[in-house]
Amino acid sequence: MLDLTPALPTFVITLREGVEAALVVGIVLAYLQKAEQTQLNPWVYSGIGSGLLASIGVGSVFAWLFQLLGSTNQVYAPVFKPLLQVGFGLAAIAMLSWMLIWMTQQARLLKSQVEGSISYTLTSGDRAGWGIFGLIFIAVLREGFETVLFLAAKFQQGWMPLLGAVTGLLGAVGIGILLFRLGIKINLRQFFQVMGIFLLLIVAGLVVSALGHLDLALDRLTTIHPTANFCIFSDRLADPPSCILGPLLWDTGYLLPERQFPGIVFHTLFGYEDHLFLMQAIGYVLFLGTIGIIYLYSLTGWGSAKAVVPSPPSAGSAPDYRG
Repeated sequence: MLDLTPALPTFVITLREGVEAALVVGIVLAYLQKAEQTQLNPWVYSGIGSGLLASIGVGSVFAWLFQLLGSTNQVYAPVFKPLLQVGFGLAAIAMLSWMLIWMTQQARLLKSQVEGSISYTLTSGDRAGWGIFGLIFIAVLREGFETVLFLAAKFQQGWMPLLGAVTGLLGAVGIGILLFRLGIKINLRQFFQVMGIFLLLIVAGLVVSALGHLDLALDRLTTIHPTANFCIFSDRLADPPSCILGPLLWDTGYLLPERQFPGIVFHTLFGYEDHLFLMQAIGYVLFLGTIGIIYLYSLTGWGSAKAVVPSPPSAGSAPDYRG
């Protein structure tokens, strides 16, 4: 039976990131239509395609890097792979956390900022097309890069995370069509809040995974160089033993194994571990206690920001994406 569980986190992330990019694209297309500048639409579509290709290119470079380090220097190859996962995991944690908080704080200003940029770009004459292209390209690449970082941190899970990313992207395209082509109203405020909670828990799980990979890398490095003991806070009696994670807090593998349903769903979406060590629990709580509180606080200010939307050259307005 095909296990689709590893696809769930990337589906959530790509759906949320893709909807953000779809909002920018939809606002730009709607504004160009109102401004009677639809001849610039091909620049929008070129920006989308180029942003997606650039994101795929970044992912290919990461895949090549993993393969290169795995095939060279066989002595340290077992150390390089988990260390790379730690690096990409930390980058994904930082980028996704920043995006989660920033997007929530700026949501009410997004439409005015994008329309302001387009209005300024249209005054640049022959360079207007390149300005539109750059705006769309950066929007798509930014969201794509964050997804690629997450995929790189989860590269050992095979092709399922990529399937989730593609499905999430298609879902984002569908929401964009519903909003800007069919005029269907969607409560995007509620959508982003729900997706944000899921994303917060997924990233908290990534903190636990990153600590686990760091523990594995240092344990392997200690094995290679026994005289340099990197296991400063270890629990060698635990099963599996830890190097820097401290004592084992619980072992629920017999009751709710993380690789079987429903434990695998909890592991994938909420960071559940059937073998949880002290430092992993501390990292999880610290993340939720800092980034989580900041995010929840930012939700209270969603409706308080006031935005001045530039008046378009002609009547009508883009659909209200704010819910």
